[in-house]
Amino acid sequence: MHRTRDFSSTDMLPRHHQQYIRILVQQDRDTSSVNATSSVNATSSTKLDAKSRRCIFLGYADGVKGYRLWDPTAHKIIISRDVIFVEDQLQRKDGDDGTVKEKSETVPVYVENNLEDSDSSEAAPEHEEQELVEFEAPEVRRSTRERRPSAWHSEYVTEINVAYCLLTEDGEPSTFHEALNSSDVALWITAMQEEIEALHKNKTWELVPLPRGRKAIGNKWVYKIKRDGNDQVERYCVRLVVKGYAQKEGIDFNEIFSPVVRLTTVRVVLAMCATFDLHLEQLDMKTAFLHGELEEEIYMLQPEGFAEKGKENLVCRLNKSLYGLKQAPRNNKKIWLSQKNYLKKILRRFNMQDCKSISTPLPVNFKLSSSMCPSNEAERKEMSRVPYASAVGSLMFAMICTRPDIAQAVGAVSRYMANPGEEHWIAVKRILRYIRGTLDVALCYGGSEFTVRGYVDSDFAGDLNKRKSTTGYVFALAGAAVSWVSKLQTVVALSTTEAEYMAATQACKEAIWIQRLLEELGHKQQKIPVFCDSQSALHIARSPAFHSRTKHIGVQYHFVREVVEDGSVDLQKIHTKENLADVLTKPINADKFIWSRFSCGLAET
Repeated sequence: MHRTRDFSSTDMLPRHHQQYIRILVQQDRDTSSVNATSSVNATSSTKLDAKSRRCIFLGYADGVKGYRLWDPTAHKIIISRDVIFVEDQLQRKDGDDGTVKEKSETVPVYVENNLEDSDSSEAAPEHEEQELVEFEAPEVRRSTRERRPSAWHSEYVTEINVAYCLLTEDGEPSTFHEALNSSDVALWITAMQEEIEALHKNKTWELVPLPRGRKAIGNKWVYKIKRDGNDQVERYCVRLVVKGYAQKEGIDFNEIFSPVVRLTTVRVVLAMCATFDLHLEQLDMKTAFLHGELEEEIYMLQPEGFAEKGKENLVCRLNKSLYGLKQAPRNNKKIWLSQKNYLKKILRRFNMQDCKSISTPLPVNFKLSSSMCPSNEAERKEMSRVPYASAVGSLMFAMICTRPDIAQAVGAVSRYMANPGEEHWIAVKRILRYIRGTLDVALCYGGSEFTVRGYVDSDFAGDLNKRKSTTGYVFALAGAAVSWVSKLQTVVALSTTEAEYMAATQACKEAIWIQRLLEELGHKQQKIPVFCDSQSALHIARSPAFHSRTKHIGVQYHFVREVVEDGSVDLQKIHTKENLADVLTKPINADKFIWSRFSCGLAET
């Protein structure tokens, strides 16, 4: 006897690898799905007809407010907001003995299937009853009408039933079977054996029977080709990674905090090395994650392809931390920071390696808004084929590490990752075109002067959605930027002065932090100059007499008065044309943009 499974969560599957399948729907039987009563459409019934009908709850509709329901009478899926759930009883006809009737029919339902490419799954608890799913391949009628993809994303959609696919870089396999079938199988096997030997040498786990009622979490192999600065292959690297998302708080872990370093700290140290001609070394801890002792009792499946013979039914009880666990995470006195190879990979990934370059990330006076988001289901489906979030995330990593020149543009497009529209995607591609023409641009630290200078600016109500202002600041040290920010303010400013004043407060907080960091590194700077182009904001920061005009401003923003008064920060006036932070608040013309980029220490290598 086969049981049917209710695919009520098909909306959560990825939109690629779509195909038609048939789900066996059996009538006149018990159902474990939640029953629902849906109101009948008034336009298709009379006042003497029933006011509702029984349906089966499938899930939530995508893009609209309503429930997805299966109507067993009409044999179709409907969307309705007027639903009453009947959760205290099962749908059963009188005289039904609870057995499954033989009468059944197959009903075609369109779902998105991506089950065939899944990797090693988690182990189910022992003695758990397994359900069987029966599928029947359909005969899908295909239209003979010629369909052409939209021109604006033709680089990514080549067929009507094929969504975008981001391939792994440099032929890196994504699964164990792909590694065995690759041309470099010998190198990958050697790398996996080295990883297994390191894990055994470190006594990372011991094989034990899985206790009753416990669940072993899965794992997978992650493959990476390590390359040097000249893009030459250094070694083949393989890591065994635990599927940490399957861990349960309070059982498999309690705390997931892991100390990380701020990139600002790294850049300050590099600037110090360049200025004082210090010797700089870099090292990589090959198995740094594998030395942490575990306090929790965690069980893991044996690695795919490396299960011990005769002990295949045993699982790994982890003694040490492992990758993926929630509790684990150049010359002339100048140092260059560049992500050229990474940016090349981004361009290849999104098929923009041969695009025409431009001089600025966004055009002057360019604005994005939520009105450009998809307004109907067809537009949302069209945009679902576009790798918007992946592209923005890739650009964001470059912006955080070495590219302050794209901070404002990336911040603008990142606000629409939940529901991007066509114009938002065009803006992302424009940023990629700018990256295409500036691959050789890098941060350059050097020179004899080791003094921190800050620049702060703000636009006023530049966000068209909530009318919030954008704070932008940059701190330069040893000839290049070490810290920069471009983000929306948390509250709506009522005037340009107020927006500038709140931006100055955030910049002063960062100035104090950098000052204390330098002091820990043995270099004390008594006063950090911060340049602002708003005279009125400077008056508010220096004189309490303006308090009556600013009594509505949050108390936390008056921090700037304190640091100015005690002399930690020297807030000074600067002309707008000389303010480096202007590039972090709004799109500017090409000449000003190139000057700001150069002044931030970004130069061609």
